[in-house]
Amino acid sequence: MRPVRRGLGQTLRAKVAGDDAPAKAAEIWGTPGERWFAPGDPIWTVHSDASMFVGGIRALLLQSLHPLAMAGVAGHSGYRSDPWGRLERTSGYLASTTFGTIEYAEETIAQVRRIHARIRGKAPDGRPYAASDPHLLDWVHLAEVDSFLTAYQRFGPAPLSPADADTYVRQSGEVAARLGATTPPTTVAELQERLDAFRPELESTAASRDVARFLLLSPPLPLAARPGYGMLVAGAITSLPGWARRELRLPPRFAAWDWPGEQLGVVGAGVVRWAMTDPSLAHDRRSAG
Repeated sequence: MRPVRRGLGQTLRAKVAGDDAPAKAAEIWGTPGERWFAPGDPIWTVHSDASMFVGGIRALLLQSLHPLAMAGVAGHSGYRSDPWGRLERTSGYLASTTFGTIEYAEETIAQVRRIHARIRGKAPDGRPYAASDPHLLDWVHLAEVDSFLTAYQRFGPAPLSPADADTYVRQSGEVAARLGATTPPTTVAELQERLDAFRPELESTAASRDVARFLLLSPPLPLAARPGYGMLVAGAITSLPGWARRELRLPPRFAAWDWPGEQLGVVGAGVVRWAMTDPSLAHDRRSAG
């Protein structure tokens, strides 16, 4: 099984981090210097786990329900023409700001802020949007943190304690505030309150349903990889709140579907975790000194 594990791990890493993944890993983990976070911090625990694959799918589905945020994604992200490039950029941002040196993390955030400053337009209903809008940055952050934490608590190796879950929310907010989000939540309870406050702005649109169809039914993957991806998708769907599933026209909450769907998510995340922890990949990561 060693060649299978090594091959799967290398393939997954290349898809997530790009063809130059070893060089990026060496730069992020191997560069000496002070970091915002350290091994053992909840944000490090969550963002280094395979459950992020499930959380990432869930976050995209949830984020798509804000019409202005979705208009920006549809118009500028290239999620259809270059989905792997978008995934690589997103994972690179998370890795840089979570595991990289402060200097490297700040450079990454500055680069994203420059890109956001150029992204603006109008939604199909005529409302203007800007990627640098703090309100939209709030929504993107809330959807991501909720999704990553929910996925880890359900599909990670062991759930965070309530105190560590609060710390994860706070630590994630520290990064989001530097990017431009306003007063990010610092506890799980506050996160839920902020998510609830956004509900009146969220709705199903043709664009959000198109994203769901693309992610769930026609991902840019070879046929051999789709069963494994389907496991991750099943976990993402079952972990979404019922209202979001209704808006996206996904199967409603139902025990006969949700229990096996959640178990598929556990298996899918477990396979990814097994592959990504192959010893042949470990040399690219160096503990921060």
